[in-house]
Amino acid sequence: MDALIAGYRQFRALRWPQERERFEALALHGQQPRAMVVACSDSRVDPTTVFSAAPGELFVVRNVANLIPPYAPDAAYHGTSAALEFAVRVLRVPLLVVMGHGLCGGVRALLEGPPEGASDFVVPWMRIAEAARGRALRCEPAEARQTACERETVRLSLENAMTFPWVREAVEAGRLALHGCRFDIFTGTLEMLGPDGEFAPVRA
Repeated sequence: MDALIAGYRQFRALRWPQERERFEALALHGQQPRAMVVACSDSRVDPTTVFSAAPGELFVVRNVANLIPPYAPDAAYHGTSAALEFAVRVLRVPLLVVMGHGLCGGVRALLEGPPEGASDFVVPWMRIAEAARGRALRCEPAEARQTACERETVRLSLENAMTFPWVREAVEAGRLALHGCRFDIFTGTLEMLGPDGEFAPVRA
């Protein structure tokens, strides 16, 4: 905890004076983020860092393997679906981005089985992506399946997003655009999913 407190003190001393007016405006007028980003919980992949976003610009939900589950309004707990509903129906974000990444541990668990001690919730959560796993397993050579599955989870999450009736309605009305991307941790390269269904690197 000491390291986190030290980081807070650095924030207060250096960044807060520069950002104070922004935070005060956000407090007074509320948030109007320009996009919702569904990203992985992996500590190495921070959407606000990758997109150089300021406070208030991105509405971010992070979970294991950046998954959007299918629409299923029932009595279970749906953190990602709740965030999606709030972003689309209340904040009315104009852009929804699903951001996958390289070296994803959730995808590795999906392909190879979970690490010891990660079976109570990781295994049932990753069942959301069984279709992505099936598509990735057809990829040759076998060494390419991790990357292929990271891309497939992005495609699957975008497909699942469209099962939410109010997402589909917003997309069809032109109020909401859906995009997918994948960030490579090792190279710092961002790939965007194009209209052709393929991923291509963004020119730096």
